[in-house]
Amino acid sequence: MASGGLQLLGFVMAFLGWVGIIISTAMPQWKMASYAGDNIVTAQALYEGLWMSCAMQSTGQIQCKVYDSLLKLEGSLQATRALMVASILLGLVGMFVAVTGMKCMKCMEDDQVKKMRMAVFGGVIFIISGLAALVATSWYGNRVARAFYDPFTPVNTRFEFGSALFIGWAASSLAILGGSFLCCSCPRRETSYPPTRGYPKNASSTGKDYV
Repeated sequence: MASGGLQLLGFVMAFLGWVGIIISTAMPQWKMASYAGDNIVTAQALYEGLWMSCAMQSTGQIQCKVYDSLLKLEGSLQATRALMVASILLGLVGMFVAVTGMKCMKCMEDDQVKKMRMAVFGGVIFIISGLAALVATSWYGNRVARAFYDPFTPVNTRFEFGSALFIGWAASSLAILGGSFLCCSCPRRETSYPPTRGYPKNASSTGKDYV
C-alpha cells in the first residue's frame, strides 16, 4: 500500500513537471531587460524567448514578433529548442508508459512483474525528460549570465533571467524527482528460502515384546 502511494505521488509530481516544461517552452520571458531612457514615458521591457521576442511599453501595450527564419537563429538557441521539444516528447511517452504500470490501473493485472517494470521504465523516461529540460535551461541561463557580465555588452542591452527559466528549473526538478519516486515505488522482491525439511521421526517399534 505504501509503494502504491509513493507511485501515485511520483506520477503526479512528474506530470506537473511535464506541464511546467511545456509552459516554460512556450513563454517568451526566457530573458528580460528593462530600459527607461531619458524619459520615463518611453520606458519599455524587452523579453526574448525560444520562439519570439516581445516589447512592453510603459503604457502596458505589448508587441511580439515571431522569429522569421530558423536558419538565422544562433546554434545555441536552436539546440535549446531541440532539447526542450525532446523533453516534452519524452515526458509524453513516459506518461503513457507510467500510467500502464500504475497499480490503480487495471492494465496488465495478470502479470504484476511486467506491470511494475512498466512503472519503473516510465520513471526512467521522466528522469531523462527532466534532465534534458534542466540542461537546456541551465545552458541558456549560463549564456545570459556570461553576456550580462561581459564588459563589452552595452548597458541597455543587458538581459537578466526571465520567469520562464525559473519555471523550467522548477519543472525539470519536479520531473526528475517524480521519476525517481516512480523508480523507487517498485517493492523489493522477498527472498524465498526452500522449506525446511523436518527430521524423520524414529519409527516406534510395533513388535510385541517377547519374554
